[in-house]
Amino acid sequence: MIKVGLLGAGRIAGVHATAIFSNPGSTLSAVSDYFPENAEKLAAEYGSTARTTDEIIADPSIDAVLIATSTDTHSNLIEAATAAGKAVLCEKPVDLSLDRARACQSNVAQSGQPVMIGFNRRFDPNFSAMRSALDAGEIGKPELLSITSFDPAPPPVAYIKVSGGLFRDMMIHDFDMANFMMGEAPVSISASGSSIVDTEIGAAGDVDTAAVTMTYADGRIAVIKNSRRAVYGYDQRVELLGSDGLLQAQNMLENTVVKSTTAGVSGAKPTYFFLERYMPSYANEWGAFVDAINGGSALPVDLSDGITALAMAEAATQSLKTGAPVSLADV
Repeated sequence: MIKVGLLGAGRIAGVHATAIFSNPGSTLSAVSDYFPENAEKLAAEYGSTARTTDEIIADPSIDAVLIATSTDTHSNLIEAATAAGKAVLCEKPVDLSLDRARACQSNVAQSGQPVMIGFNRRFDPNFSAMRSALDAGEIGKPELLSITSFDPAPPPVAYIKVSGGLFRDMMIHDFDMANFMMGEAPVSISASGSSIVDTEIGAAGDVDTAAVTMTYADGRIAVIKNSRRAVYGYDQRVELLGSDGLLQAQNMLENTVVKSTTAGVSGAKPTYFFLERYMPSYANEWGAFVDAINGGSALPVDLSDGITALAMAEAATQSLKTGAPVSLADV
C-alpha cells in the first residue's frame, strides 16, 4: 500500500484525489495547498489530513507525492521530493523553462527516484486501443498523423498570462500524444498561430488558434490543430493513416442517440470538457503509477518524456516567432 501526499488542492488535484482514494494500492495520507483552507476542505472529503508541503516531503512514512500545483513550482517540488526518497507523479509540464526542466532531470538522476509526468491521455481507453492496434501491425507502418484538440471556451486571461502559452500549456498534451503514436520525436517543427478568439489573449502575448506540422527522420508527417474555442463542446480526435489502413479515435458524445427524421439526421454534442472526457484516463494513469512502484518496474511515462514534449513546445514557440521551421535538435 503506497502512502501518498497530494501537493495542491485545486480542480485537477480533486481529480487526482479521487484516483488515489479509489485505487486499492494507495491511500491518501495528506494534502497541502498554498491556501490551507483548500487543503483542509479536500482532505476532509477523503478522510485525509491537511499539512504543509514541507511536512509532507519530510515525512518518511509517505512513499510518494503527486504534484498538482502551479507549473512554476514543479521542478523545485520534484527535486525536493526525490531528494527525500519519494516517488513522484507530477502534472505536466515539468517547468515553464526548458533549461530549468533539464536541470531538474539532471538533479533527479542523482536521487535514483522514479518520476512520472502526467500525460494522462496516453491512458485514455480509446487512444490506448489505437496504440495497441498499431503495435499489433493492423495498419502497417504509421505515415500521417492528425490530432485535433479544441477547448469549448478559453480560460481567463489571468490564467493565460502565467500558463506559459498555448504550446506549453495546451498543445503539450498533443506533442506527447504524437510521440506516443509515432514512437519517437520529430526532427522538425513548423508552427503558425493567431489570436482570433479573444484579442486579450493576443495582448497577453499568446495565441488561441494554432496549427503545427512536424516531420520525422523517415519522412512521416504529423499535424496538430488547437483552438481555445469550439462552441459545440470538447473536440478531441486522433487519426492515424498507415501503409495498410487507418485508425481513428472519435469524440466522446453526451449520449449515443441518433435522431433520423424527414428533417435530417442528428446526434449529441461532444462532452463539454476534460473532466467529462478524460476521467477514466486519470484513474488508469494513477493505476499504472501504483503498479510500477509496487512492482519495481519502469514507469510508462517518465521525466524524459516530459522534457521531450517541452522541447517540442519550445521549438513551436520559436517557429511561431520566426515563421520558419525549427529543428528539434537546435532547442
